Amino acid sequence: MNNSVKKSLIKVPEITAFFWIIKILTTGMGEATSDALVNKIGPAIAVALALIVLGIALKLQFSAKKYTPNIYWFAVAMVAVFGTMAADGIHLIGIPYTVTSTMYAIILLAIFYAWYKKEGTLSIHSINTKRRERFYWLTVLATFALGTALGDLTATTFKLGFFTSGLMFIGIFFIPVVLHYVFKVNEIFTFWFAYIITRPLGASFADWFGKPKNIGGLNIGDTTVSLVAIAIIVILVGYLTVTHKDSNELADSK
Repeated sequence: MNNSVKKSLIKVPEITAFFWIIKILTTGMGEATSDALVNKIGPAIAVALALIVLGIALKLQFSAKKYTPNIYWFAVAMVAVFGTMAADGIHLIGIPYTVTSTMYAIILLAIFYAWYKKEGTLSIHSINTKRRERFYWLTVLATFALGTALGDLTATTFKLGFFTSGLMFIGIFFIPVVLHYVFKVNEIFTFWFAYIITRPLGASFADWFGKPKNIGGLNIGDTTVSLVAIAIIVILVGYLTVTHKDSNELADSK
């Protein structure tokens, strides 16, 4: 397969500032939406509904012929919602966040190992086959589950609170940025480092905005936080759909 054909099959966006902004927004949205649904319709129905919609979103993503912003970010958003439920659900049956964080970290490392063993790369720019795409979305799901557990671990188990946890994860987020741009550390490592950290970063601030004041939040409400985040995501994805600023095709033509 020649390079032009391979590039045309890449179904993920270029890594721009828009990517990180929307990614953080989806993490917050996933946290707030998950909590709102579980509280309003109950855990069992909420999980079943999220799983069905996630299946639809991934079906659309895998069926797409190229990167399409609304389809891709719809899939990411649903992974955020379901990944939150997966992490929270295990905790609700009595397993502490220290255990779930460790478990999801091991699962993520196992996926990375299998992906690298089969494909020889973990680069987001290499998502040009169905198998690599499957590895990519398994990784994304694992990062959301791990990030959810890590955020809850620092906020509740370590008693840092939502806002302090959010500030801490902002600081951690810039570690891979400095490693990459200042110390020229491998971009694949720094990308996935930053990607994992966006999950507890966004979720911590979503909880800070949405949760009651007696547990360290501002009491805006999970539903309100979810709707505001969805609205901003829709606006940004709409902008990218029109401008193609994060399109691999646009990048390839430069």
